[in-house]
Amino acid sequence: MQILADVGGIPGKDCRGFCKYCYFKKVKDVKPLGCKYCSPNKIGCEKCSIGIQDAESEFKPVFLVANELQSALMFNPIQDNNLKINISGGGDVSCYPQIKELAATINQFQIPIHLGYTSGKGIDDEKWATDLINYGVDEVTYTLFAADEKLRREWMGDPSPEASLKAAEIFSQNTELHAAMVIVPGVNDGEVLRHTCEKLEEWGAHAAILMRFANTTEGGLILNNAPIVKGIESQSVESFEELVKEINNEFPKLRVTGTPVCDPETGAPFAIANDGNEIYLQFIPKVTGEATIISSSIAGPKIAKIFEKIGADDKVNVISTKKDIACLITKYDLEDIDLSEVKDTVLIPGRAYVHELDLNRIFSADGKERLVTRGPDTLSVDGELSGNLTDENVIEKELEQFRDLVEAINFFGMVVPK
Repeated sequence: MQILADVGGIPGKDCRGFCKYCYFKKVKDVKPLGCKYCSPNKIGCEKCSIGIQDAESEFKPVFLVANELQSALMFNPIQDNNLKINISGGGDVSCYPQIKELAATINQFQIPIHLGYTSGKGIDDEKWATDLINYGVDEVTYTLFAADEKLRREWMGDPSPEASLKAAEIFSQNTELHAAMVIVPGVNDGEVLRHTCEKLEEWGAHAAILMRFANTTEGGLILNNAPIVKGIESQSVESFEELVKEINNEFPKLRVTGTPVCDPETGAPFAIANDGNEIYLQFIPKVTGEATIISSSIAGPKIAKIFEKIGADDKVNVISTKKDIACLITKYDLEDIDLSEVKDTVLIPGRAYVHELDLNRIFSADGKERLVTRGPDTLSVDGELSGNLTDENVIEKELEQFRDLVEAINFFGMVVPK
């Protein structure tokens, strides 16, 4: 279990400038998208406006972070052997000016520390890493991009790549380091990626997380900022998945996962859809209701396959939008749906950025009133999380989420006998 110590920070400002490939780069004024946290009659709230831009606040004073953390700890037993504090925020924690003071405060509770996503761009002296290890940091998620000083300087704007790479080596040797690499085609893939993984294995890093570069609205850029880098085409999902599998085979000492696909070790996402895992499907309740499920281009076919395997594809149909990631679906993805394929009950992803007012408008545009509701927030485990899970953990989580989905279908899509 991890408790967040949110230090705040704003992308591009509290991280020594945007990386060239940053998701938040080139964000223009974004109108609120709408989400499940909005009030019923108003589109827009903090979550789907400022929150989606990770721009809630600048770096917080350390005393405020410590007070918030202390309040959170009151509701969680410190004696929990798996408890860990995750220092993270909208900015880069390596740029947080009071990071050592915060780590020293947490260390007094003798709770291990996980440094959440950091690019290391705030590290000018490798001793920074050693000091934090001495304060109890035992896990680090580190955006490496490449084990190449020139590429880090050019693509990340790293002012001291020598120090940040040395810090990554020190963290690898003394903590559980998860190295994240956004894979930009033609830049840090191919031999550059393999050299980076060779260095990670040499240093003793725990894991490598490969992240597909999003450069289109369909890929997930919903902040009116596509493309981030002109002239670069996003790698196809199929090609990216193949790359993840290749790197996993070539570097057995690293726990290799990919996002949005795939985890070669556990079969996530949607491990229960994979051939050979049919035995687990008996733990999904019988489908008695009827509904249309709206999902993404990646998840949709997997979800449809599961309902086909449990013999419920006559009651449940799945419509895949053009958006690659389901939780980033907006109203614009739904307006192209052929309503003749949509049943009386519709379930959208729980975290989709669409307000109920827009949902009702879109799904009644043909004059037919439909019941539109939200399904579970997630139906599988992303590669950013599955790296710390076993096959059994992933299957347990997926079965739990699909049970929730089927219960929602049976409740909202109840078939009334005629």
